[in-house]
Amino acid sequence: QGPSCAPCPTPGNTVSLLSSTVSLMSPLPCSDVMFVVGQEQQKVFAHRCVLACRCQVFRGMLSQDSSSSVPPQGPFILGNVQPEVFLAVIEFLYTNSVTLNSHIALEVLTSSVEYGLQDLCKLCVKFIKDTLSVEQVCEALQAAVTYGQVDLQQHCLAFIEGCTAAVVRTQGFRELSDVVLARVLRSDRLAVDELELVQAVREWAHVSSAVLERPVPEVAALPVRELRLPLLAPSELVTLESHNQQDLLIPV
Repeated sequence: QGPSCAPCPTPGNTVSLLSSTVSLMSPLPCSDVMFVVGQEQQKVFAHRCVLACRCQVFRGMLSQDSSSSVPPQGPFILGNVQPEVFLAVIEFLYTNSVTLNSHIALEVLTSSVEYGLQDLCKLCVKFIKDTLSVEQVCEALQAAVTYGQVDLQQHCLAFIEGCTAAVVRTQGFRELSDVVLARVLRSDRLAVDELELVQAVREWAHVSSAVLERPVPEVAALPVRELRLPLLAPSELVTLESHNQQDLLIPV
């Protein structure tokens, strides 16, 4: 049997390609669209043909539309995104790869969903799973639920189950939505004392009450249903009742 005639892709120098792509972020004669990004108002230059070919959202943004107040070449003002995050999206569009770090990965995931870039979304999910930490796992879980990333949700929940006592002390835990917190509490594998868990939920409820300007019992109604109060010892129930008289976290 002779050699196959099927085409065989041969990768070139990715580093060289990436270096060339980065240079496109300065105003070269060949660039034909400009974005002004973030509070820093950083200018980012690119090529309409590349963006439109790779991303349907950009295709619509850059199309010739007489009703638009922004000309096709921009500048397009993107004030609500960090420059580093937007540059990661641009890097992906040019190279089909992305350079991530723990500070921007979740925001790049958000952008990947907003721009409909499924492959970028997968790269972000993989990076987040590979670098998950106690401090970031709750924020990652919240994002996973928000964007319907089931695999990432399961990974985060398993991580939380393994180090619950540390996770409930984080700022990320106190910033979970009531729906996501209830999902965490529903697990029967949480590695934490039940009274400590109740106290963590109480602290979460006070933060949520202040942010949402709603009473503690109201914001905590859903998560409180998942607490396993029968597991508490009689002395712990006495302590719980004492605290509960102050904020009515648990309905009686």
